[in-house]
Amino acid sequence: MKIYVDADGCPKAAKEILFRAAQRIGVPLVLVANRAIHCPDSPLFERVVVGSGLDVADAWIAERVAEGDLVVSADIPLAAKVVEKGGVALSPHGEIFDPETVGERLSVRNFMQELRSGGVTTGGPAPFSSSDRERFANALNRLLLRKGG
Repeated sequence: MKIYVDADGCPKAAKEILFRAAQRIGVPLVLVANRAIHCPDSPLFERVVVGSGLDVADAWIAERVAEGDLVVSADIPLAAKVVEKGGVALSPHGEIFDPETVGERLSVRNFMQELRSGGVTTGGPAPFSSSDRERFANALNRLLLRKGG
C-alpha cells in the first residue's frame, strides 16, 4: 500500500496527521503538487512537483495509483478514478470514497458544476475546522486498520 496526497489543496493539519500515520505504520507517502511543499525528512516520504495546469497533479496520481492504495484528495473525479483502479480515496474533511459512495458524490459534483456554469452561485467549501481534523483522523485510522496498518 502507498498513500498519495493531492497536496496543493490538502490542509496542513491533515498533512501532519498523514505524516504521523505513515511513519507509525511504515507506509510510503507521496505528496504531489504543482509547487514545492514542505515535507518532513523521512525515507518514507516523497515530494513530487508536477507542472502547472488544471488537474496535472490529479493526472499524475491517477496514472500511478494501484489497487489497495489510498489517495487523499477533495477532487471527486480523481476519487472516482482511484476507486475504479481498486484504491480508496479520502477527502481532507474525512469523507471516504469507495465503490458504494463515489458514484453518488460524482453525480452531485457534476450537478453543482452544471448549476455554476448556468450562473448559479453555489459557494465554496467551508474552511477546515477542528471537527474536520477529527473526522479526517478517525476516517484515516479506520482505513488503515482495514488494510492491516
